[in-house]
Amino acid sequence: MFSILDHPIVAGLITVMAVIMATGMIVVRMRASKKPASVKKIILPPLFMSTGALMFFVPYFQIEWILVVEAVIVGLLFSILLIYTSNFEIKENDIYLKPSKALGFILIGLLLIRLTWKAITGADISVGETSAMFYILAFAMLLTWRIAMLLKYLKLKESLN
Repeated sequence: MFSILDHPIVAGLITVMAVIMATGMIVVRMRASKKPASVKKIILPPLFMSTGALMFFVPYFQIEWILVVEAVIVGLLFSILLIYTSNFEIKENDIYLKPSKALGFILIGLLLIRLTWKAITGADISVGETSAMFYILAFAMLLTWRIAMLLKYLKLKESLN
């Protein structure tokens, strides 16, 4: 099922919005590393992102279960890199997240993969399907990464006390 969202101009605008959002996320992460980390700051991003799942109530964004599984697996694989490159440090009895250069590379890499995939598949896959798959991929990546960060944070906080 294709719609106005599959028009090349609209698809281009969606891509530009994705670039702006990825850039915004990188800036937010860099600023966040200047303030102490907390359980709340670690848990809230996946909760906020989970509201995006409302898009699956719209038939245009619904995909087959096999595609859901594929997106989750790829998201988990990307999260491994983030988990290993995200570390905390203690400064003046506070815990700070060290900025990870991998996050920027992963976001840019995912955007390039999405653009390449869309260029190759062209008219075979709708913007709704690719949007759904990349949302699931990003959510699986973020959730796994944040759970690992929470465990690292709690372990470090326990050693502080």
